[in-house]
Order: sequence, then structure tokens, then C-alpha cells
Amino acid sequence: MIKRFWEKLSQIKMVIFDVDGVLTDNAVYIGPDGFELKRFNIADGLGIHIAQKHGIRVALLSGRQSSATTARAKELGIEDVYQDSSRKLDNYNALKSRYHITDGEILFVGNDLIDIPIMEICGVAVAVPDSPKSVLKAALYVTQAPGGYGVAREIIDMILDARGIDEEKRLA
Repeated sequence: MIKRFWEKLSQIKMVIFDVDGVLTDNAVYIGPDGFELKRFNIADGLGIHIAQKHGIRVALLSGRQSSATTARAKELGIEDVYQDSSRKLDNYNALKSRYHITDGEILFVGNDLIDIPIMEICGVAVAVPDSPKSVLKAALYVTQAPGGYGVAREIIDMILDARGIDEEKRLA
């Protein structure tokens, strides 16, 4: 089982992250004027940069629209950002088609019920620890890090480890 899991990780060409509850701690700060703030993890940002450097595409797929998500994606050079998406599976299929990749080449990280349809078909389904039971059940792996506290970095490090890329070579 463990050997098969690492083999699957070594085949990943794209990582798709849900945003709220995965790249954030699931909190949104909204001021009286409607201005929204979210907390993102810096180590996740470096992990995403490293993944892109090693040819791993990164996409964001969120159920809600957020200017904070747009700004973070732009800062990290993430081109594929889908927001306000109640039909995440349609966006997932669009990404597969656009990049000519298969389900087995995609790792998806989600945290809530809306994510289960993708988790059931992608190559590696990942959940964060505080996800609902049905999401945890759909996951092949549950992260050690809670949402917003290094989930992306944990996953990307695992993929690079599975590919045999040493830490010293990740930024070289």
C-alpha cells in the first residue's frame, strides 16, 4: 500500500488545491465596508513556487469568489484559478482537457462535501484533518498540517520526495 502510494505521487503532474480550509484556516475577515482578508501560509507559497519550478502545475479551485484569493494566486504565478464554482467537477475536467492529463496524474486537496466528486476520480485525493467524515473517507491521505498551516508544502514535499528530488536540489 505504501509503495503504491509513493508510486502514485511520483506520477503527479498537477496539484489542485481548494482554497478556504486548505490554503487558509477556513476563516474570512470582513470589515464593515465589505473588504475581505484571508491568512495564507508563506511556506505554502514557497512550496508552490518549488512545485512549479519542477514542472508541476498548480491550480486553485474555490467554491467562493475572493479578491484575496485572486491576489495570492497572482503573487504565486498560478494561472489556473477557478472561483465561485459550485460545479467544481466541470472546472476539474476543463483542466484535464486543457493540459491533456489524466485523472491519475492529478492530486486534489479538499476539505468539504463539495470536493468529494473530484476526490472520487483523481489519482490522489487528499483531505485536511478537520474535514467532515465523508471527506476523510474519500481521501487516500490526510495531511498532518491543518488547513492554512502548511498543507501545500507538506503535499509538494511528498511529491518531490517520491520523485527522488532532494531538498538541496529543490531551489537550485
